Amino acid sequence: MGISVIIPTYNAQKYLPKLFHALKSQTINFELIIIDSSSIDKTVEIAKEYANKIITIPKVEFDHGGTRTKAAKEANGDILIFLTQDALPITNDSLEKLIQPLNSEVVASYGRQIPYSNATIFGRHLREFNYTNKSYIRSFKDAKEYGIKTAFLSDSFSAYRKEAIESVGYFKEGTIFGEDMHLAARLLLAGKSIAYCADALVYHSHNYTIKEEFSRYFDTGVFHTNEAWLIKEFGKAEGEGLRYIKSEFNYCLKNRAYHLIPNFLVRNFAKILGYKLGKNYKKMPRVLAKSLSMHKSWWDNANRG
Repeated sequence: MGISVIIPTYNAQKYLPKLFHALKSQTINFELIIIDSSSIDKTVEIAKEYANKIITIPKVEFDHGGTRTKAAKEANGDILIFLTQDALPITNDSLEKLIQPLNSEVVASYGRQIPYSNATIFGRHLREFNYTNKSYIRSFKDAKEYGIKTAFLSDSFSAYRKEAIESVGYFKEGTIFGEDMHLAARLLLAGKSIAYCADALVYHSHNYTIKEEFSRYFDTGVFHTNEAWLIKEFGKAEGEGLRYIKSEFNYCLKNRAYHLIPNFLVRNFAKILGYKLGKNYKKMPRVLAKSLSMHKSWWDNANRG
């Protein structure tokens, strides 16, 4: 089956040389599509040396779901692999292992994200907590145990059967983020399964400040409010938040990072506060909501929020 790799970019000049070098060494053949949001650096110039197709859109038109859908519809592959510009395949068979579980029932997969060497202790813990060394396959029936976490999937490194996402209408346009979970949930409700591939590896991590953590969780609250059906259909991930906080605290102790305990406390307070405010964003002035958000451009569309 044909394979297309799709990478949304914006000012990705510093990432692309290493990323393209890693992609050239992969054990499978694929079509490479770059969809660029009018970068002002050398992103497109570098991409021309490697990409089979470059799609340019105005920066203001970027949409987490809509942009990926646009590229997906122009892709020739039966299997679509999505990467973000700051994700870097680790092994020569990272892509091959990512698509191995795909079949008529397992129609989406995502790989394991390993933190970069410069990741902070909080950045490392987040990746190790969410991306374990054990692969699994989940279907809608697993929602009884995992709640909304059943639909967890990351488009930083994911793969889909094109006919499957076409059958459910591709990615939803206009989500503040979470287009990957939104699509995964609809695939699960359609009776399909998704796979986590622990041996398909990429480097990917972020060193969020406390303020950025607040804004990220604010946007999570906005997403859950606007897509309330997700919680209704799948249920809450009961105890997951508390389990994460306990795990992060123990991770700090395990790594003798006692001096970071105050940071840990403030960071998690900021997450909780951000999420609660995001859940209630409709009660606040739009200009205030935008100022608290990480994805500020989302608020510029009058039909959102």
